[in-house]
Amino acid sequence: MSEVKLAAELRSEFGKGAARRIRRENKVPGVLYGHGSDPIHISLPGHELLLALRTSNVLLAVDIEGKTELAIPKAVVRDPLKGYLEHVDLLIVKRGEKVNVEIPVHTEGDLAPGAYLVEHVLNALPVEAEATHIPESVTVSIAGLAAGDSILAKDVPLPSGTTLAVEDDTVVLQVLAAQAEEPSADAEGEGAEGTEA
Repeated sequence: MSEVKLAAELRSEFGKGAARRIRRENKVPGVLYGHGSDPIHISLPGHELLLALRTSNVLLAVDIEGKTELAIPKAVVRDPLKGYLEHVDLLIVKRGEKVNVEIPVHTEGDLAPGAYLVEHVLNALPVEAEATHIPESVTVSIAGLAAGDSILAKDVPLPSGTTLAVEDDTVVLQVLAAQAEEPSADAEGEGAEGTEA
């Protein structure tokens, strides 16, 4: 995974009023913490941060007054209606350090013929990976699966250097039989009346 460089500014004002002023300047208030250091309160460029966060677990190289810290997003708060970034928490990481993250699980292939549905029990798989080599996602085949089949965590192929952070037998997804809706008695009656007329 490549690094995304962001230039941050230290901030000394806190509270809702200060946060609103920062967002009016198209910036996002955030906190950088980890490795036992004191939290560093920063503001980040809003558009660049929004683009960077499109990649899950993106590795950020945050430049603060000439000093660069590597970090990954730990918590992202968005406005529930408009979707803009309200606040971000960033976790400081070091090269070679293992971190626990959740990565999206994608599927490929077609289920067995029939009316089946895939239920994602886990939308993201907890794994341990090197901070600078976090996979963006994993893909698992569902080809030929039918109702009652499931994919366990141990069945998901992981990239080299990545290990599971959940039990091997944790269900990631399962296949269910689609339930056909029975026509109601009223609908049947209406159909019969239409035929008679």
